[in-house]
Amino acid sequence: MTVSQSVSRGGVFVNKKEKIVQSAIQVFTEKGVEKTTVSHIVKTAGIAQGTFYLYFPSKLSLMPAIAEVMVQLTLKTVIETVDETASFDEQLQQFTDAIFAVNKEHHEIQAMIYSGLASTEHLKEWESVYAPMYQWVSSLVENGQKQKVIRADSHPDQLAKLIIGLTESAAEQIYLYDEEFDQDIRATEQKRETLLFLMNALGYTK
Repeated sequence: MTVSQSVSRGGVFVNKKEKIVQSAIQVFTEKGVEKTTVSHIVKTAGIAQGTFYLYFPSKLSLMPAIAEVMVQLTLKTVIETVDETASFDEQLQQFTDAIFAVNKEHHEIQAMIYSGLASTEHLKEWESVYAPMYQWVSSLVENGQKQKVIRADSHPDQLAKLIIGLTESAAEQIYLYDEEFDQDIRATEQKRETLLFLMNALGYTK
């Protein structure tokens, strides 16, 4: 199942915009952002080129929509992975596992999004795209503060952004930038160090 289908309703495209985004992900992944044209995308989507421009002014304007799909997929994975009845430290470990798993499976799309957003004015939309993830992690932090197992001298929203940023960056170091050799072993070590750093930074106490 493709990335867009995994977060759409039952794997069925809801509208033509979703179909364009799905096709763009496929073509961008196969050809690269620079070599892809709008014609490639609409051919794969099976729609007229004029229909494309009803939704997007250019191929690069697709990047926030693709990033939103990935955030939805990431959040879906996090929710499915994290046990609501587990302790805070277990939930944080499960969250870290989920972020690493998504980056491992979809590192090519992640790299494409970063390169595409960085080359356009759409980078400023990153905060709004990430809002659902920020909210979920902020709730996790707030619960930890209420349980008095982590420090309460920082706002949950601020800590949420730091936790997400650090965890995703740690995963990207393995799956986006490093060589393939011993990747799983290094990922295990990286997750352990990331979790240890977060627990210390949050002042976790049992």
